[in-house]
Amino acid sequence: MKTLLIVHHSMTGGTRQMAEAAAEGARNEPMLQVRSLQAQQAQPADLLQADGYLFATPENLAAIAGLMKDFFDRCYYPALGRIEGRPYAVMVCAGSDGSNAVRQVERIATGWRLKAVAPALIVCTHAQTPEAILAPKVIAPEELARCRELGAGLAAGMGLGVF
Repeated sequence: MKTLLIVHHSMTGGTRQMAEAAAEGARNEPMLQVRSLQAQQAQPADLLQADGYLFATPENLAAIAGLMKDFFDRCYYPALGRIEGRPYAVMVCAGSDGSNAVRQVERIATGWRLKAVAPALIVCTHAQTPEAILAPKVIAPEELARCRELGAGLAAGMGLGVF
C-alpha cells in the first residue's frame, strides 16, 4: 500500500480546510494510506516513508508561511537524493495572488527532483485589510470541491501506479 503525505500549515483555517478536503478526496482510493501532518510536526522520516506529497500553505507577505519554510528547511537535506521522482502537488490559500508561494514550493520540489503531477491550486480569499487577513477563513464549497478533486486525482494516480 502506498502513502500520500499531506503537509500543511494554517493560521486562520483556510489552508487547513483545503488540506482536509484534499485528504477526504484522497481517502477514496482504496490502495492508498493518507497521512496529514501540520508542518511543525512533519519530520524527514515522514517524507522518506511516503510515496507522494501534497504541500498546502497560506501565502504570507507574498511567500510561503514561515512554518512551511521551517518544514522545508528541516527536511530538505535529510531527504535530498532519497525521494527523487516521487509525485507531488501544491495548494496555496492566498489573499490576492499566491503565485510566488507556488514558485517557492516548486523550486524546493525541483531541488528534491519531485515530479509535479497537477497544476498548482490557488484559492484566493481576497483578504486585503489587516482585519480580513487575520480573520478566520471560510473556503467556499466550490473551492473545497477543487481541493477534493486534486486529492482524489493524486491518490488515483498513485494507486494505479501512473505516478
